Order: sequence, then C-alpha cells, then structure tokens
Amino acid sequence: MKLAVVGGGSTYTPELIDGFARLRELLPIEELWLVDTDPDRLRLVGGMSERMFRAAGHPGRIVPTSDLVAGVSDADAVLIQLRVGGQDARQGDETFPHECGCIGQETTGPGGFAKALRTVPVVLNVADVVRRHAKPGAWIVDFTNPVGIVTRALLQEGHRAVGLCNVAIGFQRRFAKLLGVDHTEVALGHVGLNHLTWERSVAVGGIDRLPDLLGAHLGELAEEIELPASLISLLGSVPSYYLRYYYAHDEVLREQLNAPTRAEAVRKVEHELLDLYADPSVDTKPEQLAQRGGAFYSEAAVDLIASLTGDRGDVQVVNLRNDGSLPFLPDDHVIEVSATVGADGVRALPIEPLPADLAGLIGHVAGYERLALDAAVHGGRDRVLRAMLAHPLVGQYERAEKLTDLLIAGNREHLAWAK
Repeated sequence: MKLAVVGGGSTYTPELIDGFARLRELLPIEELWLVDTDPDRLRLVGGMSERMFRAAGHPGRIVPTSDLVAGVSDADAVLIQLRVGGQDARQGDETFPHECGCIGQETTGPGGFAKALRTVPVVLNVADVVRRHAKPGAWIVDFTNPVGIVTRALLQEGHRAVGLCNVAIGFQRRFAKLLGVDHTEVALGHVGLNHLTWERSVAVGGIDRLPDLLGAHLGELAEEIELPASLISLLGSVPSYYLRYYYAHDEVLREQLNAPTRAEAVRKVEHELLDLYADPSVDTKPEQLAQRGGAFYSEAAVDLIASLTGDRGDVQVVNLRNDGSLPFLPDDHVIEVSATVGADGVRALPIEPLPADLAGLIGHVAGYERLALDAAVHGGRDRVLRAMLAHPLVGQYERAEKLTDLLIAGNREHLAWAK
C-alpha cells in the first residue's frame, strides 16, 4: 500500500507515524510519501519519521517530497492535513474577531470562516491532482479544518472523500476509562456537524451507559469540557468542548482577551518539536507532541484508512453526506455521526430524532456553512458578508460588515479574488 500525507511537514506528522508504526498489522504501509512545500520542515519531519519507522522495526519506506504529483501518484489513499497561512494566519483568526466582540477561534465563528476561505481552494486543487494521478478509487481523508466545510467542498466536486476529526475518539477513550472497559467496546451516539456535536448515548454491549456516566462522573465531565454540570443534566447529553463557544461565548471571550492566543502557544511548542526532530538521537514520539493537540489522531486515521481500503465494515465517527440522516438538513450537507465504514464507502447509522434546541442550532450553523462554502468557491465580498451575517455567533449586520472587511484585509494574500 502507498499512502500520501499532504501537509506531511506538519509537526503533527510524528503522531501519525507513531500510529502507523504501532498498528502496522492493521494498515500495512509499504510506501509513505510526505508532501509539503516547506523544505526545512520536510527535512526535519521526514528525518524524524524515518527514524521512528526504523526504531519500531517498520519495513515501510518513507519518502519526503515537495512534488505533489509524485507524492500522490498511484497512492491507495491520500490524507490531507493543511494549514494555509501557517500559525501567522491562525494568529489573525484568533484575534481579528475580538475587535467586534466575537470569539477568535480557528474553526468556529469568524476565524473559522477565514480559515475556510483560505483553505477550500487549495484543498480542491490538491484533490484535482489526486483524481488525475492516484489509483482509481483512491480515498481522500480530510483532516483539514474546518473539516465539515472542506469535506463538503470535496464531495460537491465528486471526489471520493471522507472527513475525520479526533473529538469523538477522544470521548470514546475517556468514557471507556471511566466505565472500566476497553475502548473497542464503546459505541457512541455521536451526532451533529464537525465541531458542533453531542454524545447522546454511550453503548457498551448494546446497553446505554450514559445515564451511569452522568450519575457517577457528572462533575468530572463538566470540568473537562468547561461547561456547567447543570447544562449537561439539562441536555441529557455531553456536548463537545467546541460547544463552549456557543453556550458560554461571553465567558470565553473574556478569557481570550486576557490570555495569550492558542496560536502563540502552538508556535512555541512547534519550535520545541522541530528542535527535537532535528536531533538524530530522537526516534520516538516526544512527550511535547501531546501539547500540540490531535490526541488519538493517529488511531483514528489508521482505523479509517484500514476500513476504507480493507473493507472491515466497522463503525466509526466520520464526516459524510447527510442523505436524509438528519431530515431537517439538505441531503448534500456534511454531518458528523457514527457510520459503518467499508471499501464501498461510509453509511450513517440510524439517528434518533433530535430535540428542537439541538436541531435548531445545527440547522443555523449548517445554513452558515453552505453560504461559507459558496463564498470560498466563488469569492466576492457580498458572499462573505452574507455568510458572516448568517453565523449565529455574529448575527448583526453592522458587526458582520466590520468583520467581513477585517477578514478580507487580513487574508488578502490568500484570496485570489481579493488581490
């Protein structure tokens, strides 16, 4: 099997390499091509990846390259993990919304919209190369945020794509630990849009253990997602920590205005990681990588690619077409739910009807996402303004206008239509 990672110079990549090395019986990679436009990162991350494979006794060949065509040619699957504009652009995403009293976040709200505008055209260009040069039927696995919007962009253009996020697998591992069972025994009733999800059930042996978890560990779970225990009790489900940007927007904004940005913290960690990757004696995943984020990312990626290429037919949480699963959304919208995964694709499991508050918020954000994708594909200030106004965390015309102009001014070099 040949696997290509586009954005392979990311400091995340050794997390992937660790999973590929540990789980090589599940995913027998013969060639792993790391594609990146940054030669320095490619050299450091590529060297580190090669040492990790050798130290683990993995027989696969790792090939760092800046040549996208060579990297994806004859690949069985291509994983895309890009950050267009790097941490500098992320710093902007996390700060410009503050000028209008909105949270600054790289996947949610105005900052997430900016990331989508920068990212969608680049990912679609990559996907076109994959379509021409990878093996017929090769899968594209999108780990590039905002995953829901980017995955829909790919599917809209007819690509064989599925989106991946590590939120669900993190919850699965956490719930398994609290219940004292192996994570493979835990099936989640995970539902929503990417970074807008709730865990509505936690089944072990076909029995929903969520009531037990809420009874015995409510305070602990509330502390982890930084939301009130009373809110979790009211909902009867466990929201993703990304719901804090909605349920506690003003509190989060106050915190952001009085603390360094996440981009600044990540930049510091990345410098430390790159120094470690440059050390020829380092051949195992550094502890500092845990601070970079992406917990269990490698396990999720291995599981997904193994099932897509090996036709295991197991259940995983992925981003896929709605196709009637949530009847209040268009069929072509992308949702994040539990699904069966096999060589012929992904199919959502049946979903119990959602309460009106969850369905309403999902529908509102989905409306924004559709307008955001239209703006990302076709460009134009009016499209950006309309999508900005539609976001539930914006919702006021004067604010949306100012945010639109700030977004365009700060991202002009990445927006072909705005140059």
